[in-house]
Amino acid sequence: MIAPRESHRHDTLMPSPWVARFAHLIVPGTRVLDLACGHGRHALFFAARGAAVLAVDRDPGALATIPATPHIETRTLDLEHGAWPLTGERFGAIVVVNYLHRPLFAHLRMSLADDGVLLYETFAIGNEAFGQPCNPNFLLRRDELLAVAALPPALTVVAFEQGLVTDAGRSAVVQRLAAVGAARAWPARLV
Repeated sequence: MIAPRESHRHDTLMPSPWVARFAHLIVPGTRVLDLACGHGRHALFFAARGAAVLAVDRDPGALATIPATPHIETRTLDLEHGAWPLTGERFGAIVVVNYLHRPLFAHLRMSLADDGVLLYETFAIGNEAFGQPCNPNFLLRRDELLAVAALPPALTVVAFEQGLVTDAGRSAVVQRLAAVGAARAWPARLV
């Protein structure tokens, strides 16, 4: 069993404890992609830490709730239909929380700088016993994020967890990955 997290919900502006735990890997000034950002809790978190954030979501209503700041650019994009809309763009960090669309894995890896940081956390197989999501298309398979990190060029896994979490009486099965690109000096320095 992995440690509880503060919230499984999209409606809080508190960053995921997993993301906050590894935020030190993302230095101020880094260009961060907050993919499927919802109301922008991670975009706001990283912008406050000095990052330049591109917050992407398909819901313009959710994006409209993100307070205007010079450090956050928002784009309404449909990530699941058509060509990858961020072709040619590179990011020093990519953050994905509570979202899964497997065809994007290769695009995310191509969009990550050689020394970039990938922070990923979402639901996994077994979560169907606890509620939504329960569709296998939206649940990671065992060790699946490790396989994503192994795609060439392989990332260095900083931390990986998978299993049951319980918070405020709600349980879920999740997978979490923190990884850095091969060009990143290792061990990573604390900022």
